Amino acid sequence: MSTERRGDGNRIVGKIIQNIERVAGIMLGLVTVLIVVSAIGRYGFARPVPDVFDVSRLVLGIAIAWGLASLGFHGTHIKVDLLALSVPKPVQIAINGFAWLVLLGFTALLTWKIGERVMDAMGGGDVTMELRLAHWPFFAAIWLGMVAALFTTAVRLVIIVRDGRDLGEFDAFDETLLQDSDQK
Repeated sequence: MSTERRGDGNRIVGKIIQNIERVAGIMLGLVTVLIVVSAIGRYGFARPVPDVFDVSRLVLGIAIAWGLASLGFHGTHIKVDLLALSVPKPVQIAINGFAWLVLLGFTALLTWKIGERVMDAMGGGDVTMELRLAHWPFFAAIWLGMVAALFTTAVRLVIIVRDGRDLGEFDAFDETLLQDSDQK
């Protein structure tokens, strides 16, 4: 019974992480569309789209925050594992656990500071130059991405500590490529 619940929990967490990745992808796509539309408007019709610069940089911030949430689970950032790969498995797990704990602390501090920025923007009335769009909804979306990053980083830390699993499942593709090239 407990394994069924654990499986359901894993499925729910997987769905949450999948939705986090979708938000990051949609926001990155939106930035791309905004820039393309801006370029077409400016150079094709000599009519720039109002506030596209401000909106695209704010949406890019949202994409980065939600992308950090995806990174918080998958760990697909640049890393150097020279030390971790040369020590026994229990030490590797301890090193990875410490690294993810540091990332969790950094993410918590960043979330706190961005939350303060949201409150300042709400009270300060920051708006874009032309359309007078309020900045605080964009900052709130960035803050929600950071909250999602806290969640995903904590989930990964729990997996490392509880299950003793490393990020090997994400490096398996590279190992398969190496094995295939060695066989040739």
